[in-house]
Amino acid sequence: MSDGALWTLVLGASLGCYLLKLAGLSVPAAWVEQPWVARVVDFVPAALLAALVAVQTLSSGQDLVVDGRLAGLAVAALALALRAPFIVVLVLAGATGALVHVLG
Repeated sequence: MSDGALWTLVLGASLGCYLLKLAGLSVPAAWVEQPWVARVVDFVPAALLAALVAVQTLSSGQDLVVDGRLAGLAVAALALALRAPFIVVLVLAGATGALVHVLG
């Protein structure tokens, strides 16, 4: 890809992001204040984070993989369910992922 095409793509994407933000700000307040909208908006960040975690855990390029990352995620979920401190969750998940990688 040439430099000119790359910059055109970057500027186009920037303009698209700006227009999307402007569209969000242009929504009438009466629409946003409806109870069902508030309920949906409350769940959007959690759903996006879950989707990102799933993609990063179970994919490598175009392939679906099951490796140490999934074991680390499972251990992290268990540690969080047991209310472990966040640093402990990170260490346990990292150690589990590394151990599975070395053994596998």
